Amino acid sequence: MRKLRIAQIAPLAYRLPPAKYGGTERVIHALTEALVDRGHDVTIFAAGTSQTRAKLVSVFPKSLRELNITDPKEVTFANLLNIGNAFSMQDQFDIIHDHMNPLSLAIANISLTPVVSTIHGAISPVNKRVYEKFDKPNLVSISKAQTSHFPTIETIANVYNGLPLKHYPFTTTQKGYLLFVGRFFKDKGAHYAISVAKELKLPLILAAKLEKRDEKYFKEYVEPHLGKDGIEWVGEVNEEERNKLMSQALCFLHPGTWAEPFGLTLIEAMACGCPVIAFNRGSIPEVIEDGKTGFVVNTEKEMIEAVKKATTLDRSYCRNYVLDNFNEDLMAKRYEDVYYKILAMDEREKYHPRNPFLTIH
Repeated sequence: MRKLRIAQIAPLAYRLPPAKYGGTERVIHALTEALVDRGHDVTIFAAGTSQTRAKLVSVFPKSLRELNITDPKEVTFANLLNIGNAFSMQDQFDIIHDHMNPLSLAIANISLTPVVSTIHGAISPVNKRVYEKFDKPNLVSISKAQTSHFPTIETIANVYNGLPLKHYPFTTTQKGYLLFVGRFFKDKGAHYAISVAKELKLPLILAAKLEKRDEKYFKEYVEPHLGKDGIEWVGEVNEEERNKLMSQALCFLHPGTWAEPFGLTLIEAMACGCPVIAFNRGSIPEVIEDGKTGFVVNTEKEMIEAVKKATTLDRSYCRNYVLDNFNEDLMAKRYEDVYYKILAMDEREKYHPRNPFLTIH
């Protein structure tokens, strides 16, 4: 297979790889580095402080978070600048891999260079119309569940996320605490984790990010329990701290109530040997091997019962399962297959001219 000139377009909120929060950015970084290892000429459009062996092109010297740019409009304008800059250089690439949809789809739709666009987030009734209208980019889902309720949205492939998990710490022992990692947002379900821990009288560590928009939820559902019954919030931790917590936890609780597109922290926890117990939402059954690497449950009561069985699971099996199925090289190979498939298609049939400015009805 020939060497490709590949552009990767990343969000600007965090540098690559992110210092703390930022699952999508970790995936994009892992993919970029793996593609470099596979011999491709890769250019990444990302924040200026990003660390990569690919060619880095930046419209901002630092990430938006480092620059304290948080206003939604300013964030949108910054990302549009990054997207526009990447597509203005399209003739330098064989293929563009866009990680910014649906924001980027209108521009990607008129690209003369083939575009692969990974759907990293959930599809809503509003952005569904954008996916349907600007359908020239080749969409890739990150789980089958992500697009299962949207038959009008056509994808060229499903590629599961992957990370360099072999470097994650692993231990067969655990210290008897439950762990929740993520963000304090109602749909992420930290309040369920607290309730489960209190019912079982087990300590719970919350390694979570708190944003201003989520303060109401935090003050009502989380803060009253902190410092009591072994409920501890350690703040937003970096990757090394988080992985250490995962490797020593009894189990990892993922009580999200939304249709999870993938659930990156699940594979990270399992790579550390930590079983995962999660509500059956979205992609969860595709990521967890129920009864072997964790338990897929439907209610809080079922989660409580599952925690009681966590010590029956083989922590070595948890690690080997994700190393075999969710590693970065496997992800890169699958995307590489998508790139070659698109480039092999008849140009006139696949990329016939369309008018992207028709009124959306």
